[in-house]
Amino acid sequence: MSGIDGLGGITDLDALRRAMAENSEEPEGPARNARAEQLLAEAEKLNVPLAVIEALGHQLKVYNYSSEKAKMFVPFARLLRMWDERPEDFDEYETHSLHWVFKWMTAGMLDQPHIPLSAMEKWLGEMEHRYRLAGHSERAVRSAEYSVAAHIGDVARAERAYAAWLAADRDGMADCHACELHEQGWWQSQRGSDEEALELWAPVLAGEFTCAHEPHAALASSLLPLLRLGRLEEARANHLRGFRLVRSMESMRGAYADHVEFCALSGNEARGLELLAERPAYFTDDGHPRSRLDFMVVVTLLMDRLVELGPADRPVPGPSGRSWTAAELAAHAREEALALAARFDERNGTTHVSERARARMAQRPLVERLPLGVRAVRTVTAPPVAPPAPVAAQEPELPALIAEARRLSDTLQPNAVEAWAAVARAAQGVELDPRDRAEIADHEAMDRGAEGVELFERAAELYARAGDPGEALAAHARAAYVRALAGEVDEALTAVAGPYDEILALYAADGTGVRQTVSVVMSRARILMRRVQETGEDEARSEAEGAVREVLALVDGRTGDDVRLAARVAEARAMLAELAARAGDVEAAAELFARAAAGFVDAGLPWFAVEYEARLAGLLHHLGDLAGTERALRAALEHGGPHLEPVGQAQLRLQLAEVVGGRGLAEEAAEHALEAAHWADEAGEGPTLGAWARHQLGGYLVRLERWAEAAEVLESALPDLSAETHGDGVVVQTQWWLGDCLSELGEHREAAERRLQAAETARHWPEQHDHATLAHLAAESLGAAGLPAEADRAYARAGGLWRELGNVHGLIRSLRARAWLALRAEDGADTARELMAEAVREGEAALGAADTDEEARLRLVGELGHTHRQFSDLLARSVPEEAEDEAIQAVLEEALDQVAESIVLFASLGDAALDARTGAELAAGWLAADLSRPAEAAARARAVLAAYGAGDGGAGGEDDGTARLRRDADDATAQARRAEAEQMLALMEEQEG
Repeated sequence: MSGIDGLGGITDLDALRRAMAENSEEPEGPARNARAEQLLAEAEKLNVPLAVIEALGHQLKVYNYSSEKAKMFVPFARLLRMWDERPEDFDEYETHSLHWVFKWMTAGMLDQPHIPLSAMEKWLGEMEHRYRLAGHSERAVRSAEYSVAAHIGDVARAERAYAAWLAADRDGMADCHACELHEQGWWQSQRGSDEEALELWAPVLAGEFTCAHEPHAALASSLLPLLRLGRLEEARANHLRGFRLVRSMESMRGAYADHVEFCALSGNEARGLELLAERPAYFTDDGHPRSRLDFMVVVTLLMDRLVELGPADRPVPGPSGRSWTAAELAAHAREEALALAARFDERNGTTHVSERARARMAQRPLVERLPLGVRAVRTVTAPPVAPPAPVAAQEPELPALIAEARRLSDTLQPNAVEAWAAVARAAQGVELDPRDRAEIADHEAMDRGAEGVELFERAAELYARAGDPGEALAAHARAAYVRALAGEVDEALTAVAGPYDEILALYAADGTGVRQTVSVVMSRARILMRRVQETGEDEARSEAEGAVREVLALVDGRTGDDVRLAARVAEARAMLAELAARAGDVEAAAELFARAAAGFVDAGLPWFAVEYEARLAGLLHHLGDLAGTERALRAALEHGGPHLEPVGQAQLRLQLAEVVGGRGLAEEAAEHALEAAHWADEAGEGPTLGAWARHQLGGYLVRLERWAEAAEVLESALPDLSAETHGDGVVVQTQWWLGDCLSELGEHREAAERRLQAAETARHWPEQHDHATLAHLAAESLGAAGLPAEADRAYARAGGLWRELGNVHGLIRSLRARAWLALRAEDGADTARELMAEAVREGEAALGAADTDEEARLRLVGELGHTHRQFSDLLARSVPEEAEDEAIQAVLEEALDQVAESIVLFASLGDAALDARTGAELAAGWLAADLSRPAEAAARARAVLAAYGAGDGGAGGEDDGTARLRRDADDATAQARRAEAEQMLALMEEQEG
């Protein structure tokens, strides 16, 4: 009987319990609460007091785990009245539950500012009295008293209650270890003891103690203490893990607020906005005022931060019904939060809640930005450029500015162009000499790149007027090179020919210096290198090499302490490296790039070495020199420092992640991939390079088994990954990894969805192994998600693919999995038996194939052994409870035959299958015992003991293999098998006796 009538009504207590259990599995929220109210109405119709008691308890529980916590008081008051009137109507479980939820009422009263403080104090007394009558420890009472005192800001009383709480005995009314440790850690963090708080939380964060709300809440509470202590990697990990846990839990608005606060204080304001957008109802749900206060406080904090970064009229998510800007939401959230805090303070008779709210709103960022690995657009905007100060005020500083700019440009410092721009701004309205004006124009031209031709020509005119013909020719040559950069290589060669001839003649006549001469010759060499890049012709390469060697000949022996000349030598060697690489001489190219990079470093110009160290890394990787590749990449990152562009940072970090990841250093590889994702976002390359970095980061986190973090990163990467940009292999791999993460996290339905999506893409690939594997994995997830029909179809699909691929192991495993699924179905025993028999036949046929090599044969023997063993287990579990004794005996005999086959097969594999063989021996022993054959069962037990060097079989001479087994006999599997064998032997000897 189902216990449900034709109209859907509940007709008995068992049906009510099933319905409540089903409702408990539904997501938190109003729908589940409404169903609990319906079930209470159904329970009242049964005229069974226990049914009403259980329905009220269920209603109270779902209210507590929702945003409608204020509704708890009515069902609890009714339960308490029923207890006072007829305690005999409560069974042991409901009696325990009634006293347990006293604690919920205390917290619930604290959370509702309309409930007077005097009522809470009276309730604490009532709780203490009833707990004493029931024989419970005062631990829960003192914990509740601490909560009240901490909430109103009575620190002295809170400390006394806290000490009494910890001193009292733990009993059945104490909160679970996870909740107690979380609250104790929270108090320590509020008292400024972050280290002690984290120490208390450690077993909860590690998953040693868990409950419905832990480690969710502890992960959220740990974020700011970790930031304050500089433990940034842990903070990042706890945010990704913790937010994943609270994202779908309506009742955890306070913990959700902690994650928003973390984003606001770690430079992740954009992610904070994404979090607000995910939960619009949190702005207005008023069933739990205290968590709404927490939420509105951190909304204020985040909005104030965004207004500070600008612009204030940035659109942001807020309460539904209208659009919001950051400034508007900041004002609204502050007003709401302070009004709520005032209500609590009015009730409490203190100012503690308002003071804490204001302090929380006023917090400053704890780190400039903590990369999270998930994509978020940078919220910081460039500060407005200040208008130039009046000329008169800057004139006294102008000579100093010019001197500094000239020093920076003479030594090739990265900020020389900016320094000359500052001179130009300061010199507005001031008459400068031609030399100064020439250098201003020259550097502005350098800043403009391909658009700087006219400015270079203007600089040349000014250098000539200043009496420096060599520098004028150098500026003309720079103008010619800019033409080459714009693709006008022939025109550039024509333009540089004149300055080239003139500078050589001038230099020969001592009319200019080596610096200017080398500058012109280098410009010509650069133009010729551009022609090589465009045409690749041997003649062009030969001419370019001649021009480069001319540079080296001019500078040879003349560098001294001249930074500019040293840089020319290093650049010339890099050009020769490029030419060698184009000619296919990779070793020579690598050596020349290394010398070029070293030249820049020795000259005190390490930032110029970065490009060539990156090129060197690529060549060394091609040559298989991974150690050299790693050194070059690390050097490039070190030498680039703050001067390296974000996209360069991202690219180098990704390459280094690949190299160190290939060496098995997944932890370090993950760090580099994380940095790469951050810098790609900074460069505006989030959808392309950033997505690839997140893909890589997710893979390394999977390798480290950091499943929750990996899942967040991979989910963030997927929307930006595309077959067109990244390749469908990358998309499939990301979905595959994500499916693995979700499976490990117990999110089996979602894991199946990801695996099926990946399988659908892989279905079109020429090689079908990945398709088969993904279909098989999807089937596993569907089965774990409680979808047996869908799982069977996926296993059948995988099995067909395994058969086409000739992969008998995959085929056998898919058949075995289908057999177990069939066994769970109604009237599925015969189908299950046939599928398992087919798995045996497939294994035997493969084992009998003439072309099977020895290694493959041994693997097949093991596979067939496991199949016989599973066949035995399946048969033993397929016996209906109502079957006749003879039928049971027949099935058990068949099961024993199957496991005996597996023992023979495992034994043929020797030590490699020891654990599999002893497990099968024990299974055979228990089957023999069920068949009333104690002697046979005892013999099986002795065989296990002998296998592990114990009992009768352990005596006498030992070969090396037996001696090894005896040494290994203390491992966990061996200990468990020996204990089970000894138990079996004792039982069987007792029966025989």
